[in-house]
Amino acid sequence: MGRVLVCALLMLALGPGRSATAQDPPPRAVLTGGEFEHVIQRGDTFGLLSARFGAGIAAIVERNGLRRDDKLVPGQLLSIGNRHIALIEGPGQLAINLAQRMLFLVEGGNVSGYPIAVGLRSWPTPVGRFTVIDKEENPTWDVPLSIQAEMRAQGKPVITAMPPSPENPLGKHWIRLSLASIGIHGTIAPSSVYRYASHGCMRMHPDDVAALFGRVSVGTAGIVVYRPVTMARIEGRVFLEVHADVYRRAPVRLASVEETARREGYDAQVDWAAVRRVLDEQRGLAVDVTRDDR
Repeated sequence: MGRVLVCALLMLALGPGRSATAQDPPPRAVLTGGEFEHVIQRGDTFGLLSARFGAGIAAIVERNGLRRDDKLVPGQLLSIGNRHIALIEGPGQLAINLAQRMLFLVEGGNVSGYPIAVGLRSWPTPVGRFTVIDKEENPTWDVPLSIQAEMRAQGKPVITAMPPSPENPLGKHWIRLSLASIGIHGTIAPSSVYRYASHGCMRMHPDDVAALFGRVSVGTAGIVVYRPVTMARIEGRVFLEVHADVYRRAPVRLASVEETARREGYDAQVDWAAVRRVLDEQRGLAVDVTRDDR
């Protein structure tokens, strides 16, 4: 049994992400997720569905013509859309965009997307290149002093260490990264996934982190970026994905989108009225904004 000291970070400056080096292959963009129907199970809520599938509550509600306070009924059929743009930068196997709250796993020509929880606005997850430096099942959590201080300030019992148990917030899997004592782990609160909810670490649904644990190794490389706006041409169509700038590091601006389209040479292909709608709505899903000349 190992011991894990995690998620104790200083306030770090967060930019849009680290630039590619001259040795890196050019970024490539692919779409993950799609559109499907989900049969409501007992206990399902909009929050749980959002966390499990990586789609915002507002997007799910609007897509199904519902209201946030509507009760979900077992057997009810909901339409879910969770299409995201995965922008793969550099040679690494993992690409994480904090603004998307998505982790992308690259395996050959295939890319899989997983929703994650990331650091609170007051405790942001750092960006940069990393490698996996440790993996552990059933970890013990050594509570950082900063989190102990938070417990004390909130009048909660101060815990210094927590062995493996159903109450351990790390869950059953821990993947330690070379970034400022943080890692990727499971959670005992699945509804917190796809949110800004942690002290810097990245949480995944228990089933997702178990799958990831078996598919990465010590030495696996990756990158963490913070990019609220992602635009790319994929298979001849232009897609735009916009999230709120929660960390207030990369303002969502039309001018930036226009510059990207000009630089990449597809500005004449873009429906700019659609772009403005996507920027205003900030639904957090990849939207086809290709101009339809028909």
